[in-house]
Amino acid sequence: MSTQSGNGARRVTVADLREMKRRGDPITSLTAYDYLFARLVDQAGVDVILVGDSLGQVVLGLDSTLPVTLDDMIHHARAVRRGVERALLVVDLPFLTYQISPQEALRNAGRVLQETGASAVKLEGGSDEIAQTVRTLVRAGIPVMGHLGFTPQSVNVTGVRVQGRDEDGPRRILEEARRLEEAGCFAMVLELVPGAIARTVTAQVGIPTIGIGAGAECDGQVLVLHDMLGLNPGFQPRFLRRFAEVGELASEGVGAFVRAVKEREYPAQEHTFE
Repeated sequence: MSTQSGNGARRVTVADLREMKRRGDPITSLTAYDYLFARLVDQAGVDVILVGDSLGQVVLGLDSTLPVTLDDMIHHARAVRRGVERALLVVDLPFLTYQISPQEALRNAGRVLQETGASAVKLEGGSDEIAQTVRTLVRAGIPVMGHLGFTPQSVNVTGVRVQGRDEDGPRRILEEARRLEEAGCFAMVLELVPGAIARTVTAQVGIPTIGIGAGAECDGQVLVLHDMLGLNPGFQPRFLRRFAEVGELASEGVGAFVRAVKEREYPAQEHTFE
């Protein structure tokens, strides 16, 4: 069930995630968008690294994920792959690369795996049409992670808000989760859904659930790396915990550099070649 990386490290597989759910072993997941952060995240022991289309906001400075292209995703996923030895690498399929037809989705997902070395792709939604696309990809040998609840590529329809609070919400989300499982998804992200709904879905599907703003009873948790490291100080939703304040340290370091150069303290003699 496992594979070996170039240096002999054991790589996490989709089968490993299912076994982790069976054992009750929490799954850890973070995003990464470049080589150095990917290497850091991988060496820290994260199970799943997601090259998310969230790179639109945190790397490219866009207002949403919608303008992110397939070429953007492939470019960043290639860099991430070079830094990953152990974690399962999953790449988001961006907006309109899988919604038009299952055949187009297959072409685009195939490009991602061929050109990046990733192990799986992720797509959003739980409709019958999305389930058919999942079946097409899985039949071709492409592992698929699903994504339910708040789906960022639908932000212009849903807005940024917790999903499933309406009368039909719990039944609808559970139905979509079962549909994705039946179609062949190996795991699914649950984003911005009430904890009770996430708990029910987690208990009633056989594949792992990975929560973000979905409470503590999912099979695992995912966060955007830049958010949890404090690199995005203006973003502080209720679900986010900052595990470090790297942004503050970086700002202090840059400020110290500017002062040292302005005051001619750097470079000093020890930094100068004879």
